[in-house]
Amino acid sequence: MAAYLTHQQKVLRLYKKSLRHLESWCIHRDKYRYLACLLRERFDKNKDVKDMVKATELLKAGQEEFWAHQHPQPYIFPDSPGGTSYERYECYKIPEWCLDYWHPSEKAMYPDYFAKREQWKKLKQESWEKEVKQLEEETPRDGPKTEALPPARKEGHLPPLWWQFVTRPREMPM
Repeated sequence: MAAYLTHQQKVLRLYKKSLRHLESWCIHRDKYRYLACLLRERFDKNKDVKDMVKATELLKAGQEEFWAHQHPQPYIFPDSPGGTSYERYECYKIPEWCLDYWHPSEKAMYPDYFAKREQWKKLKQESWEKEVKQLEEETPRDGPKTEALPPARKEGHLPPLWWQFVTRPREMPM
């Protein structure tokens, strides 16, 4: 279950989406900068509203205005979902455990990496029990509220499930 967005997060996402769609409408940079400044002024004008009912009404009105004026074919970055290169390199990513089956002559070509990898594997074995214990202690009974993992709590300890970040494959192969 995902966490709820705060009012501030909703406003910031609306602002960013509005800027992106404004970019799609304006192809000339100077016109875009002028209209982006006007848009920022509209958002800044209401940033100090303390009444949450009024702030929610303003947000709803802004979302409705965005919906009415959004670009029919907005620019999508190539690596973003829906872009032409989204997940293009996923087929080249192999799981980390495949390195265990390399021949010793292949491993000899990268001695520094495999020496460090052996240290990581040893560290993973030593720290696994502490990581699982920390996750069990810090996870609420009704399940986690977000996908965020907790940080390391003590000096010299590792954050839970650090292994997947150390050994993740490169985003784009060279």
